[in-house]
Amino acid sequence: MTTHSSGSGDIDRSLELMWRPEGRPARGPKPGLTLSAIVGAAVALADREGLAALSMRRVAAELGVGTMTLYRYIPGKSELLDLMLDHVVAPVTKPEGGDWRAALERIALETFELHLAHPWLLQVNQARPLLGPNGLLGFEYFLAALDGLGLTGRERVNVIMTVDAYVSGLSRHYVMLRQARAESQLTDEEFWGAQGPLIADALNSGRYPHVMSLPEDVFEGTPEEILRFGIDRVLDGVAAFLAALPADRPEERPGWCEEPARDSGSA
Repeated sequence: MTTHSSGSGDIDRSLELMWRPEGRPARGPKPGLTLSAIVGAAVALADREGLAALSMRRVAAELGVGTMTLYRYIPGKSELLDLMLDHVVAPVTKPEGGDWRAALERIALETFELHLAHPWLLQVNQARPLLGPNGLLGFEYFLAALDGLGLTGRERVNVIMTVDAYVSGLSRHYVMLRQARAESQLTDEEFWGAQGPLIADALNSGRYPHVMSLPEDVFEGTPEEILRFGIDRVLDGVAAFLAALPADRPEERPGWCEEPARDSGSA
């Protein structure tokens, strides 16, 4: 369940800090901190203790400064979270070589690793994200991987959302599994061992023949193995869609940032 939302603070200020981070603090003497250091400390705190621990006071303590010092740089916690989100989503690699499938596999793996490294991301409602430089660059790389395939803009976005939905869902499973292990203080062996006798009786009743037919190692797949299996099936579907596209499909005109029509009477 999400507990925070992106863009819940001063949107204009968050965007200004994302795109023009070199600006001086709003007031006070010569700065002794940088915006990057503040955001980095906040990310490290959230990675270590979760978003529940995030506050301006705690981040200030991490940096060894007074809480009010941070307010010279950032209006508050909501804007700080916006900066944290854009900070961690910086894409790792740029798609190269024109192999759309390999590029999407790499993006999927990097996104999965991103969620495991920063599990608090799954607590943030990003249905309406603020587009900072890193987030927009990640979107650019995703689109670049699908360039030249004959997809419309809407279809490319649909592919992106489909891949992201699969990866985010699987990431959530493993983040929650890690959380369950930490909260219960039981190993997987201890947890399943406690259920062993009753489960054995249930399976021996004959009511669950398909469960009984499973091999013992059925749940021993690694997270990466499971991710690759699923993303391969998703991309198989994309490949089938591409193969079915008509060869004479008209080219789509770009609609972003079009120049205004010239006045026919102007020189």
